Amino acid sequence: MNTLPRRSRAATLAVLLAALALPAAAAKTETKEKDVVRATLKNGLRVIVVRDPLAPVATTVVNYLVGSNEAPKGFPGTAHATEHIMFRGSPGLSADQLAGISAGLGGDFDADTQQGLTQYFFTMPSEDLDTALHLESIRMRGVLSTDKLWDKERGAIEQEVASDLSSPSYVFYMRLLKSMFAGTPYEHDALGTRPSFDKTTGAMLRRFHDEWYAPNNAVLVVAGDVEPAKVLASVRRYFGGIPRRRLPARPAFRFRPVAASSSTMDTDLPYGMTVYTFRFPGSDDPDYAAAQILSDALSSQRGPLYALVPEGKALFAGLDYGAFRKAGLGYAVAGFPAGADAAAQLASVRRIVADAAKNGVPADLVEAAKRREIAEAEFQKNSVSGLAMTWSQAVAGEGRRSPDDDIEAIRRVTPADVNRVARRYLDFGRAISVILSPKPSGKPVASKGFGGQESFASSKNPDVVLPEWARRTADRMSLPTSSLSPTVSVLPNGIRLIVQPLSISRTVSVYGRIDEAPKIEEAKGRDGAAGVLDQLFSYGTKDLDRIAFQKALDDIAADESAGSDFSVEVLADRFERGVQLLADNELSPALPEKAFKVVQRQTAASVAGELKSPDHLAGKALREGLFPKGDPARRETTPETVKSLTLDEVRAYYRKAYRPDMTTIVVIGDVTPEKAKDAIEKYFGAWKAEGPKPNTLFPAVPHNAPSTTNVPDSSRVQDRVTLAETLKLKRTDPDYYPLELGNHVLGGAFYATRLYRDLREKAGLVYFVGSSFDVGRTRGVYSVDYGCDPPNVSKARRIIVDDLKAMMKEPVTAHELKQAKVMLLKKIPLSESSVGRVAGGWLSRSIEGLPLDEPVRAAKIYAGLSAEDVRAAYARFLRPADLVQVVQGPAGR
Repeated sequence: MNTLPRRSRAATLAVLLAALALPAAAAKTETKEKDVVRATLKNGLRVIVVRDPLAPVATTVVNYLVGSNEAPKGFPGTAHATEHIMFRGSPGLSADQLAGISAGLGGDFDADTQQGLTQYFFTMPSEDLDTALHLESIRMRGVLSTDKLWDKERGAIEQEVASDLSSPSYVFYMRLLKSMFAGTPYEHDALGTRPSFDKTTGAMLRRFHDEWYAPNNAVLVVAGDVEPAKVLASVRRYFGGIPRRRLPARPAFRFRPVAASSSTMDTDLPYGMTVYTFRFPGSDDPDYAAAQILSDALSSQRGPLYALVPEGKALFAGLDYGAFRKAGLGYAVAGFPAGADAAAQLASVRRIVADAAKNGVPADLVEAAKRREIAEAEFQKNSVSGLAMTWSQAVAGEGRRSPDDDIEAIRRVTPADVNRVARRYLDFGRAISVILSPKPSGKPVASKGFGGQESFASSKNPDVVLPEWARRTADRMSLPTSSLSPTVSVLPNGIRLIVQPLSISRTVSVYGRIDEAPKIEEAKGRDGAAGVLDQLFSYGTKDLDRIAFQKALDDIAADESAGSDFSVEVLADRFERGVQLLADNELSPALPEKAFKVVQRQTAASVAGELKSPDHLAGKALREGLFPKGDPARRETTPETVKSLTLDEVRAYYRKAYRPDMTTIVVIGDVTPEKAKDAIEKYFGAWKAEGPKPNTLFPAVPHNAPSTTNVPDSSRVQDRVTLAETLKLKRTDPDYYPLELGNHVLGGAFYATRLYRDLREKAGLVYFVGSSFDVGRTRGVYSVDYGCDPPNVSKARRIIVDDLKAMMKEPVTAHELKQAKVMLLKKIPLSESSVGRVAGGWLSRSIEGLPLDEPVRAAKIYAGLSAEDVRAAYARFLRPADLVQVVQGPAGR
């Protein structure tokens, strides 16, 4: 199990903003205008093309300036429903054709509906960009929205509603919107409700599309390894003939004063949260930039709010901020373990935030926050899709000319601006406070089975006839080559160093990974040592205490993290200093006694809550169903094992598990191999291993027996289901490849794959279904995950089992085989579309003992596989009768 997570500012944001769907501030990026081509077509379509040669990949984002704000009264999810129905096809492009083309582009596509924006995004090999543009132009022209199609899609979107309503954090967010923005379009989010979807018709959605999906209400962003002039010519060809439309009037915003209130809620999280919420400025407001810096400064690890963590008064703490155009929300958040005094924590948060509002924020924290925001502009260039989304959010979401506008606004912010914004918006007379308390789950209950014997025929994916303009893209199965050529060396102390120079940004990223397995390496009865150690890295080094170390990072605007996975991201001219600080933290952590006692107490309390949480109990039930007694995977950290630890034992674990000869480091960015090696050797070269290498390999496992367990979760209205079984399979086994190829027949490309067709498109039982092979050096697990209404769990399972049996009995069709191969081959260049993905792939392959260019080698294997190879592998390894089923959902089933 995971012990108490390290709660960085980004992680806290994930708890409240990502989980709650409130847009965070757009990321910043500074781009030379020579890399950007802009145009506005005669029909009003705004086009932005940003060149980024990181990889032979491109991302398109079609941003329609419409969202839940424009939904008709009584139908809050209309924009969201329109997004869904767009995947059911358009005039001249059926849903099957759309899915087939998407698979042929690599299967990396999605959509998102916000309050004022609906986005459709594709990432594909650059050579296929023309096809993606053609496809999106057809979708802009019209949508196939009949009552028959909507009846099929309604089931899927209602499952999405059920999934979100199963999250107490989302329910909390909905209540906040109603309280903060009553009487305005912001009082509801974009999700929608089941009753309104039951009253929605296909004609209503078609009308919404025809009114709002107009070129003069859209911004098209293209980013990647492209020639901007050629891209613009293609955009004119495909989109230029679409007529502009007269747009309906947009709703007015008249905000009422917020009435202060306090409340409590239950949460299924293993820890609780105290939250003060304030109405903050929107992105249209001149105070927007200063509010961002206020949020950053109050979240600083050098500030008094975060100080609640090392004081033992909070698991995490910060001030998070997300904004719509006309208004935003600021959250002062802190976390507490089950059983802690939440009221006292809430009072501490109030005292600290009130002091900032009254006395101001330290000027050095303001300047540090500005440096970090400006540095982030460079880091955004390190991801093709991230760059496209940054431009989309800035231009379409915030109404800027470019992300540079945000950077310039940040540069102009002064400490006086920040303090003025703090006084104005941190007003407890208009704040809403909530305590979210963790609620234990009921005990898991073994079930006798999964229902009757009704059979469902597997739906082979049809051999769709694609339009002529898309056929070449979908049929092309060329073997990819990597655009990367890393320099690899092994240092005298055993560190494997991988260096890849890139000149796309003025940054360097360093990522490291130690081959660590706590469930194997922790001493008996001392479970939790690795988790406690992980928490202690944030308390500074032997040379720099916690505050001094964080200031050193702030001075160079670096993001750093130490542990078994460690990293630093830094501007190129601060590379050596960044490596020095990373090495100091990784090799010479302070591990102070006082901090150990705080972390030990926090971790023990957090683990106590974790052991009772529905998520943990579901995971435990799955592990117990899959692995035999005594298997390391079934080891469990408890409050008692954590309390029994001594600091000397934690230090001993560090010396045992943290070794240079089990470490890989990747350096990627604006640096030469020579300079990178010199810096790593200088600061990591003195690191020495002690004693023999520890074992980190899990033992092979036998086949599991079938079982079914229900885990009660009173917060959920939808069941979350996992089906899994063990495999006698290693990652280096040749059978891995036909199994993975078959998995792309089952899933990975929406309606073009069997599970999505059968469970979502045809039956409307689920919103999401995913299948995967998790295969390591000694063992493997196959799993399928889905969410559905409780009465449909067995029906969905029977469909999945029948699909698996079909894979075992009959070869897949020639069309399915080719489509899966094309999708897998095109995913290979997509895996190089961000610095983080490149480094993560190399680290994983290095630890697993695979060649760094394994994906390119795998492409040749995939290309040569036959349908019979796939069938034989599924028949050899899959055992549908032995699936372990764990259902997490409402009690009283």
